[in-house]
Amino acid sequence: MAILQRTLFFTARAAARSQFQRSPHSLITIQTLRLSSTMAPKLRDPSLFKQNVCYVNGEWVTAASGKTFEVHDPATGELIGTCPEFTAQDTEKAIAAAATAFESFRHKTGRERSKLLRKWYDLVVENAEDIATLITWENGKPTADARGEATYAANFLEWFSEEAPRIYGDTIPSSIPGNRVITIKEPVGVCGLITPWNFPAAMITRKIGPALAVGCTVVCKAPGETPFTPLALAELAHRAGIPPGVVNVVTALANTPEVGEVLTTHPTVRKVSFTGSTPVGKLLMRQCSGTLKKLSLELGGNAPFIVFDDADVDLAVAGAVASKFRSSGQTCVCANRIYVQRGVYDEFAEKFAAKVREFRVGSPFEAGVTHGPLIHDRAVAKVEQHVKDAESKGATVLLGGHRRTDLGPNFFEPTVLTGMTGDMAMASEETFGPVAGLFPFDTEEEVVRLANATPVGLAGYFFSRDIARVHRVAEHLEVGMVGVNTGIISDPAAPFGGVKESGFGREGSLYGVSEYQVTKMITYGGMGKPLQS
Repeated sequence: MAILQRTLFFTARAAARSQFQRSPHSLITIQTLRLSSTMAPKLRDPSLFKQNVCYVNGEWVTAASGKTFEVHDPATGELIGTCPEFTAQDTEKAIAAAATAFESFRHKTGRERSKLLRKWYDLVVENAEDIATLITWENGKPTADARGEATYAANFLEWFSEEAPRIYGDTIPSSIPGNRVITIKEPVGVCGLITPWNFPAAMITRKIGPALAVGCTVVCKAPGETPFTPLALAELAHRAGIPPGVVNVVTALANTPEVGEVLTTHPTVRKVSFTGSTPVGKLLMRQCSGTLKKLSLELGGNAPFIVFDDADVDLAVAGAVASKFRSSGQTCVCANRIYVQRGVYDEFAEKFAAKVREFRVGSPFEAGVTHGPLIHDRAVAKVEQHVKDAESKGATVLLGGHRRTDLGPNFFEPTVLTGMTGDMAMASEETFGPVAGLFPFDTEEEVVRLANATPVGLAGYFFSRDIARVHRVAEHLEVGMVGVNTGIISDPAAPFGGVKESGFGREGSLYGVSEYQVTKMITYGGMGKPLQS
């Protein structure tokens, strides 16, 4: 019913805009636009929608100043709600709560922590439809994509609930007779987590899951663009019985730099994990240096997607569509530079464009829509600039290339460009939008050189049926993750992270656990004596 209401509203609003262009004083237009400001998706459990409060020390609290910021629907521009504008002082209270909770939570057994995470997972699964609705509402992902993210987010809690009881140390043979050496793994302490808007559910659980699994407590800064999904997850953590102070979720928009500085400089915080842009990651790293915090940084990418002559072209087209246009191109591992060997360039371009023509852009709540809005007007402006830059330098627009202002303020057509060259902005800058540029190449050596000619290295993809080439190219790509004959590489069981200026550290998988641990060595002396008679 909620989806149907939103669909009817979106159709009416588009019609009203058209009518407004013809007759600005139309009563129908005024009534329809007034209706648009009051239509909101219905949650099965309305208590999951948390306005004007953050989650600190097991309680829902406001900012001490009483100030809030507005969150708007990227599809309509309408107000969704308001959240607390936390300050440094508000954030310090959350850090203090996490520090107090850490003293007891660290001593829970792995099995106890596992059960808490499993209960949280069960609640996220039970409430997945509401989580998906919140994601679509504040992020703009179509409902099908949002449901996929809700499941993906839950799966991180399940994965790390299974890792929690399996935190192992080592026994090390000593070079000194009579000594015995062991290592134990201990939680690093209070963790500051800063998450992005493009996966408002999954990035929360991918960071909090391993932290709790090993016994850490957290203060999570939710993204200002999409705070309501993280707050709903905090409510479910509360219902799961996670002790007060173990999970704290704070919000800010204008005060984001202030809150970030507290998390990166406060001596109580021993670990910071950030997902976002490379420039902001560098700033946070500098701020962390004063207290030498343990760091995980998952930063920007500029993923190459390579199609060799010997590839299965249809498989490569499907992989490129999935990799490039997932979430309207707004992920850090989206294909950004699509390199196609000349022998299959025309065939690939034709089949790829045909698939993209099948997309349907519109209200993210509307059935059958494949692509919704971008997150805000700045994102649209960057996408538009990249298209105009490519056109001005000789690229051909096979389809798309324009804003869809008839749909709303932040819509842009899925776009395919051919004839791309290295002097175009898309060759060196991450687009973060629904624009695919196809670059021709001739040789394996040439394309690997082009793929690596960037300061970042998060993900890379290539398609080939030559097993020797598969190993050769995979080993030479300067990225942290490689997809071979697939455009989808995300999996809770797989380590996620990059190299070069895409950051360091890994999230997900068994490697994700170690990011929140320290290794303590214990040497026992005088252990080599003979049996006593």
